[in-house]
Amino acid sequence: MSNNNALCWLNGQLLPAQEASVSVYDHGLLYGDGVFEGIRFYKNKAFQPVEHIKRLFDSAQALLLKIPYSIEELTNATIDSINASPLDNGYIRLIVTRGEGSLGMDPSSCKHPNVIMITDRISLISEAVRTQGAKLIIASTRRLPVDGLDPRIKSLNYLNPILAKMEAQQANADEAVLLNQQGFVAEGSADNIFIVREGQLRTPGLHDGALAGITRATILKLAETLDISVTETSLAPYDLYTADECFLSGTAAELIPVREIGGREIKHCPGPIFTQIQGAFQNLIL
Repeated sequence: MSNNNALCWLNGQLLPAQEASVSVYDHGLLYGDGVFEGIRFYKNKAFQPVEHIKRLFDSAQALLLKIPYSIEELTNATIDSINASPLDNGYIRLIVTRGEGSLGMDPSSCKHPNVIMITDRISLISEAVRTQGAKLIIASTRRLPVDGLDPRIKSLNYLNPILAKMEAQQANADEAVLLNQQGFVAEGSADNIFIVREGQLRTPGLHDGALAGITRATILKLAETLDISVTETSLAPYDLYTADECFLSGTAAELIPVREIGGREIKHCPGPIFTQIQGAFQNLIL
């Protein structure tokens, strides 16, 4: 539910979010046919908006979905939305749907995509959990394979991670880890995952079903500047259980330390490597 400060840029028009609407025949609603991105802004400045919008265009290209604006136009729209918002720090949800069409899956019936940009607040986890560390489970729900729905496509069909998130909620956990079809770690329901073992930072490779996260890429660069050894490699649940440190990352999540996975306590939460990276990330965004 939006708050009174929420705004919506809808097909070029900026208006209060409560007044924005699309047709019930929009295929984004009917079939999850569309793509999205999330963009943070800090002190009225968007964090890496071009990288997010380029990824949006890649997702749309994979779905044969034509976005009726250029990267520059959508970047300028994010700036306009932030400038119009009373919020200094917030979150932009950028959505492109296939648009209004007939009942039935045929996308050719949709002639005009809808482009929606919601400016609001977002909080995936409480400050208490952010401070004390998150409790994770290994979900029985598996990450969809690339020959089903490639996880690099940020589509509006999010049932796969939603089912995993529901498992976490039913287990009184904060987040779920999805494994791929081979049993290797892919990512969380809405975030990438990192572990530390013997001073080395490790994260699943994109070939294992991890999203090419913008925050993930930022952490890899920060680790390099901090002289922290980092490897993109396949991880099994065993690697999570025996890690010295573990943390999650994402645009909405930012950086969250992990204290427990599947009932196993992580040795250090928050650990020294996480603390270093978190400090460098805060310096970058603030």
